[in-house]
Amino acid sequence: MTALLALSAPATTVLALVMVAAVVTLVAWALQLMQAANDRQEFSLMLAGCMVCSAAVGLATVMLLTLTAPSGLQAQAPAPQPTGIESGISLDAILLPWDETTS
Repeated sequence: MTALLALSAPATTVLALVMVAAVVTLVAWALQLMQAANDRQEFSLMLAGCMVCSAAVGLATVMLLTLTAPSGLQAQAPAPQPTGIESGISLDAILLPWDETTS
């Protein structure tokens, strides 16, 4: 996952174009299957075409969410912490049940 975040802009563009080509290929295949189903009067080919088309829609959705999300492939690296400030969670403000004092 970290390696995907480090992709440069040209690599992200190439990945997006490859995914678009895959979606177009899947849609073309689905249309061919549906045309064959219509010609041969076979319902199973129509179902296969619908399945391929739904796979294309799923891939397009994943592509859209991946490439346009705020934390997508083109997200920037986290801002560096100022020196002298420790990162993490302080447990000083947490009151645990066994730390309670009875009065």
